[in-house]
Formats: sequence, structure tokens, C-alpha cells
Amino acid sequence: MGGPEFVVILILAFLLIGPERLPEVLAKARHYIREVRKMADGARDQLREQMGPEFDDIDWKAYDPRQYDPRRIVREALMEPDEADTRTTGAPGHEDDLADDGPRYRPPAVFDPARPVPFDSDAT
Repeated sequence: MGGPEFVVILILAFLLIGPERLPEVLAKARHYIREVRKMADGARDQLREQMGPEFDDIDWKAYDPRQYDPRRIVREALMEPDEADTRTTGAPGHEDDLADDGPRYRPPAVFDPARPVPFDSDAT
């Protein structure tokens, strides 16, 4: 949250709460924020006490939920090379690599508006 957003929130709070109750509400908000910080620090200290030296070895960034973008995860999973596609094919001595070991992932074809749209009667 940047400066302009903070100013807008303050103006809205001033208009909604009123100038006479604003100091009281801000004092309560400050109190609640301090209490939440104390609880978070207490939980962290308790966890550090229970885990011992292993607590310092934890990579906390790996547990940050903001890093999990579902679109990126799906894109990376679809673009990952298939094991069968990474093998060498046609090289002398690698005839067994050419064996058909079942269906492989095929990337979707580019949409061609001139062709009819595929229709699946089982899906409708």
C-alpha cells in the first residue's frame, strides 16, 4: 500500500467516523496492532523454543503463499519436456529409444478458424 492509498483511507475514515471519534478509534486500532504483534512474536518464540536450532535452518520464503501463482504452475507443468521427448532418437545404438511406449503429451494445435470446432457428444 502506497502513499496515495493511505491518504484515501485516512480521508474515508475521517468522513465515516467523524472528527470527534477518530482519535479514539485510532488508539484502539494501535492497541490491537500491538497485541497482534505480541502474539506473533510469542508464537515465533514458542516455536523456536520447541524446535531448537532447526528453527534457524528453515527457509521461510518457501512457505510464502504469495509465490504460488496457479497460472504459472500450470504453465510450467505443461511446458515441461516429456521424458520420452528428451531421449536421443535415431542415433546408432539407440534403436530401443524409438520404441513406442504409449501415448505422449502433444501440445494443443493452434486454433484455425477455417476448421470446424471439435465436438464431443459424451461431454454434452
